[in-house]
Amino acid sequence: MTPAPVPFPGEPDAPPSALHRTVPIARVTRGGFVESVHHGLAVVTEPDGGTLLALGDTTAPVLPRSCLKPVQALAMVRLGLDLPPEQLALVCSSHSGDPGHLDGVRAILAAGGLRAGDLETTPSFPYGVAERDAWVAAGRGPEPIGHDCSGKHAGMLRTCLVNGWPTRGYLEPSHPLQRAILATVADEVGPCGGVLTVDGCGAPVPAVPLDGLARAIGRIAAGADDPDRRRVADAMRAHPHLVGGAGREATVLMEALPGVLAKDGAEAVFVVGLPDGRGIAVKVADGSTRAFRAVLRAVLARLDLDGAALGEVEILGHGQPVGTIEAVV
Repeated sequence: MTPAPVPFPGEPDAPPSALHRTVPIARVTRGGFVESVHHGLAVVTEPDGGTLLALGDTTAPVLPRSCLKPVQALAMVRLGLDLPPEQLALVCSSHSGDPGHLDGVRAILAAGGLRAGDLETTPSFPYGVAERDAWVAAGRGPEPIGHDCSGKHAGMLRTCLVNGWPTRGYLEPSHPLQRAILATVADEVGPCGGVLTVDGCGAPVPAVPLDGLARAIGRIAAGADDPDRRRVADAMRAHPHLVGGAGREATVLMEALPGVLAKDGAEAVFVVGLPDGRGIAVKVADGSTRAFRAVLRAVLARLDLDGAALGEVEILGHGQPVGTIEAVV
């Protein structure tokens, strides 16, 4: 039985959010004692768009963060962006910033006569710990290309060139690129909930229904009779390392389950698309990634898929395992 929704306290005039209707989705145990509980939302959609499983009010909007990238990449492909699969995978990525990632971003730019200085990404260090350490050891500070979204931004710049749009100010919501991308998001995911804000990389990010996000990733994974969706899906499947990086959940899951699409987003949003068109979306209310791994494993098990590659988070006592994080599904 699904637990009763728990209201999320907030300001009376706060924007609508799915976090007002979350449910317990994971619990932390220590020595058999339930020490903490994570609230959130999870949904599985069917190929025909129906809902197979819903925990919490999954019709209300959440901020999808980088889970929206496959849909944004689809919009760019429909706008004429034509890249080889390894570069299109980087457009879908939240990369760790290893040399292969950054060389790929530079190649996307160079093919359009662009440079790293044309990126309007927030100057950042690489996302990956090892990559960031190597970057700092080389004496480098935050740079636009170091941001984990620089692949998406390189794709945005190239899409501007294809359409004769200005490359300066391409992140403004009024720019024709962003207007076209948001139109595709509305078509693929659903209404944007009246909320449009700024993502960590500087790009516009709308609030969207979680179940709509699951349906969109499922449709892209299936690619049914849509060559543009297939191009995005095939690029991600062929180059899972470029979508994330070594040890990253999305990369690990795609490598372990061939044919599956996976994408992570900040604040513990995660989506999975299955080749048959089913979609999965999870949002943890407190932004905890340790919780979404447990929930994803449980949801995949319900679908007869093995999510063991995601690993378990052990709860330690004096350096020894004394508990775990369990999904409430």
